[in-house]
Amino acid sequence: MQTLGLRVLLTMASICVDPRFAAENGGEIERMKYVLVTGGVVSGLGKGVTASSIGVVLKSCGLRVTSIKIDPYLNTDAGTMSPFEHGEVFVLDDGGEVDLDLGNYERFLDVTLTKDNNITTGKIYQSVLEKERRGDYLGKTVQVVPHITDAIKDWIASVSLIPVDGKEGPPDICVIELGGTVGDIESMPFIEALRQLSFSVGQENFCLIHVSLIPVLGVVGEQKTKPTQHSVRELRALGLTPHLLACRSAQPLLETTKAKLSQFCHVQAANILNIHDVPNIWHIPLLLRNQNAHLSILKQLNLLSIATQPALDSWTRMAETFDNITNSVKISMVGKYVGLTDSYLSVAKALLHACIACSLKPQVEWIAASDLEDESKKSTPEAHAVAWKTLKNAECILVPGGFGDRGVSGMILAAKYARENNVPYLGICLGMQIAVIEYARSVLGRERANSTEFDAQTPDPAVIFMPEGSRTHMGSTMRLGSRRTLLQTRDCLTSKLYGNTDYVDERHRHRYEVNPEVVQALEEAGLKLIGKDETGKRVEVMELPSHPFYVGVQFHPEFKSRPRRPSPPFLGFIMAAAGRLETHLSFGQNGSASMSL
Repeated sequence: MQTLGLRVLLTMASICVDPRFAAENGGEIERMKYVLVTGGVVSGLGKGVTASSIGVVLKSCGLRVTSIKIDPYLNTDAGTMSPFEHGEVFVLDDGGEVDLDLGNYERFLDVTLTKDNNITTGKIYQSVLEKERRGDYLGKTVQVVPHITDAIKDWIASVSLIPVDGKEGPPDICVIELGGTVGDIESMPFIEALRQLSFSVGQENFCLIHVSLIPVLGVVGEQKTKPTQHSVRELRALGLTPHLLACRSAQPLLETTKAKLSQFCHVQAANILNIHDVPNIWHIPLLLRNQNAHLSILKQLNLLSIATQPALDSWTRMAETFDNITNSVKISMVGKYVGLTDSYLSVAKALLHACIACSLKPQVEWIAASDLEDESKKSTPEAHAVAWKTLKNAECILVPGGFGDRGVSGMILAAKYARENNVPYLGICLGMQIAVIEYARSVLGRERANSTEFDAQTPDPAVIFMPEGSRTHMGSTMRLGSRRTLLQTRDCLTSKLYGNTDYVDERHRHRYEVNPEVVQALEEAGLKLIGKDETGKRVEVMELPSHPFYVGVQFHPEFKSRPRRPSPPFLGFIMAAAGRLETHLSFGQNGSASMSL
């Protein structure tokens, strides 16, 4: 879609932005339309999916949309945060380690974001302190207001102008999600900055959507509006007034509930949206469209005369297709962080995309790798028995990425089982390294083969610390972002899955890699390391030609998977599990092809 020329020019005096962007527009910038999504009552309401769905609906109206996620934590980025605490770390093309909600934005909106689209308290304070140390503030006392709040506004204004859809020129609308819950002390500077932003850009360029919870007490059975009333009151006390309410509930809101919310929250009844539980999250943009959310937003932003009717036919077919699928495929996911499914969110989404392309529903069975180990047979025999029964009943086995030595022995056993029993296996990052270690031990007879990550003194290192890595700093010191992998031949499964190509560009996040010194021995024993980086030394892809599907990749293909463009390795993996891989390849299909929905 072409840009619609929605914005009027605004001089530099009106709002402070990065001069780089101003220079590109002849000393002036174009005015952006902002949609801010906040949350109240409790966390985990699905603000990220709500913000993404709003973006989908606005994009379907012919507008170009970008997104910004604000995380009020002090970490500079999500790179050093535990998956148990914060879910997965999503990796962008530019190497940014960001919040998993940016993955939702990329998948829903089919855009490519940058690390600057994720703002954290750490980033803001770091930038302000660097300016202070350089003397940019000319001796002034540096304070939260105005210096921190100005930095936040400048960051938003600058990043919102970056095109993320591969087209020329800035987007039309920027959807901003403020993480956390209104009233959290750490989000106060952002609330103040956003209040100032709404005032400086004008009401016709700012729309606030507040996501809240409408609980039902089991005893009374009544939809309770009081938590939302208090949340909106808190928001108003901080200087922000919601234009729309997005109410989360298990069942559709009653008209009496809407009327009560409208009366006590001072929001028009037409602007009270209900996001109740749905069969799958792809129904949420349709839910918003059916409640005319786009009309309310477009009216607030003065875009009704320009925007088109939402075109969501293909999105509707995708949501309904999933609902009507009856067959499923059993997938065993053997990992470290299975206690929190968000730890592998992108992997789960990539499996979902691939399964839908195969007209299957993913039946993901999570296995804690440590439960497969021999030690667990003594300490937790019941969990050990269940884990092995689940693994043996699976139609395919996936070992995702991870760090540390916990559960490694269990992963090695899973890889060995898949190899010896011709069960389709996909190893991602650590999963590929595990497969290499297992092959070196079982086939080459190197019983002490290991990774130096798990045993620094191993006499037979099959996996080593990468040469350019840092052992003293954790943040942003891995091999990160989109890198090119050269395939040594087109006569390999990976090349065929990607459409008979000589190379692939995928995102990376790792510190350890296959030892180049063991490559020759592994290949002579039948394991083909057919993907290398541009130096020809770093191993990127592993295949076992004698196996129906035994593939390992050093990169993370899940990060670029899209609902209608499933990741090629994941699609091949599911096709193999369904016994349709040969047919899939013979028809010349490839994983980057769009789904015919």
